[in-house]
Amino acid sequence: MATRGEIGKEIRLARKALGYTQKTLSEKIKVNKTTISEMENGRFTGSFDIFERVIDGVGLQFEVGKKKHVFPRWDEIEALFAEDDE
Repeated sequence: MATRGEIGKEIRLARKALGYTQKTLSEKIKVNKTTISEMENGRFTGSFDIFERVIDGVGLQFEVGKKKHVFPRWDEIEALFAEDDE
């Protein structure tokens, strides 16, 4: 499943592809412009109902899948546990 940031990026791309500004979309779907901005920037923590209205408004849909566990590559492990020397 995508992160909030990745979802926000898809919403922004779909909105722009439709030629909508955040204000235009806001007026069309009756969701506050600030809420749309929060979604596009990966900071939205509101209700699923509002989220669904926004993605529907830009022609996207929500899909649920099994959670994928991603382990770091071996060459990334040292960096994960490195202490900041500054």
